Amino acid sequence: MSARPRLIAVVGPTAVGKTALAVTLSQRFDGEIVNADSRQVYVGMDIGTAKPTASEQEAALHHLIDFRAPDESLSLGEYLPLARRCISGITAGGKLPIICGGSGQYVWALIEGWKVPRVSPDPQYRAQLEERAATEGTGELWRELNALDPDRANAVDRHNTRRVIRALEIVHTLGRATPARERSPEPPYGALILGLTADRKTLYDRIDARFDRMMADGLLQEARRLAAEGYSLGQGPLSGVGYSQLGDYFAGKMTLEVAIQRAKTQTHRLVRRQYTWFKTGDERIKWLDATHELPVAEACEQIGDFLAR
Repeated sequence: MSARPRLIAVVGPTAVGKTALAVTLSQRFDGEIVNADSRQVYVGMDIGTAKPTASEQEAALHHLIDFRAPDESLSLGEYLPLARRCISGITAGGKLPIICGGSGQYVWALIEGWKVPRVSPDPQYRAQLEERAATEGTGELWRELNALDPDRANAVDRHNTRRVIRALEIVHTLGRATPARERSPEPPYGALILGLTADRKTLYDRIDARFDRMMADGLLQEARRLAAEGYSLGQGPLSGVGYSQLGDYFAGKMTLEVAIQRAKTQTHRLVRRQYTWFKTGDERIKWLDATHELPVAEACEQIGDFLAR
């Protein structure tokens, strides 16, 4: 392990406290944070993605935040070399890289050294798939993907429209099935993975309270501004929870109260999907209970032991 660059990963479901813990650990261990949240890369999507606040970004240097427009995609094949370059630069500067985020595919691809083909977006083909998803449903697209490339289909969340469309786009462009999770023979990093968890009711209560705070902080105005700038709420990066439901509210499809409740419910479902990536029985993850407070002392003890080895 000592011959490989070492890093810390802070993972777990949304609203569990990952950012707060990562910032604290960065200060304690002279670290820099590399974002592993697929939505926080987008400029202007601040409140709805629970992006680190200005004070949090002042307290710890963050990488890979705010560098894509809300109508631009960021594939895993594009993310990985960017993240690896950040990790190399942080390590070269004598700092400790801290990966933080709830996008399981990003985290495991980094830690396990996935080899992912670089496939440029095909806007015309993608638009066709988005139209089909709206009329036929994401499940039908996933079944088509499964028939063409079962390995890739099993590697994506069948309910995540954006990821299913991207997987079909890769198969369409390459013209063949390819390994979705081809890994390096040996992991590229010595990694300590800290998983934050909380009992489900507490987590759901936090999610609901956080969404109410987002609305109070101006999420409605943020979504309205993005729509006014020409971005389509409910499509591409803006298909995420919150923006999509508020887009339906703007379109007159539901009341604001219904949109808020649906956003909360969809976030509860997101938690369940995130736990399929970060399983509590996964022995690679050192799970820490954040039900009552951030487990700072336990995390510091784990990192101290890790760095001493």
